[in-house]
Amino acid sequence: MTTPGSAAAQPGPAPPRCFPMYYGTELTSNAVLTWCAEHRIEWHYIAPGKPMQNGYIESFNGRMRDELLNESLFFGLDHARELIAAWVEDYNTERPHSSLGYQTPQAFSKALRTARDHHIAQRTGSARWPLAPVAPHGVSPAEALNATG
Repeated sequence: MTTPGSAAAQPGPAPPRCFPMYYGTELTSNAVLTWCAEHRIEWHYIAPGKPMQNGYIESFNGRMRDELLNESLFFGLDHARELIAAWVEDYNTERPHSSLGYQTPQAFSKALRTARDHHIAQRTGSARWPLAPVAPHGVSPAEALNATG
């Protein structure tokens, strides 16, 4: 898990300010609650019977249940780990996701890292910051400016 302190050292999205949690205090670690308090992160409990308060994980859980758990018969813990690892590999590297612009999570992550590294390289050199983003390959600067309005 990336902590807010380590995330601040890298450009990118701000660290979360709220963690949603399904379970009540009986399943919450005191260490996690202390860490959240120290970093001023709110600990939010999902209301019972309101799964859409955390729709992303509900979508993932449903997909995993339908595609893996309901379709597989596990013959032991090692067999379950093997099948789950294979499903996760397929989910992250082979299957495009509509929420990621129909890219695989692996390709989306690579594009984010490339953009971040390019951003860092631009900001750490001695050259002045660009006034506008560079035009995509094959597009003239005038065409790019016209497209943005």
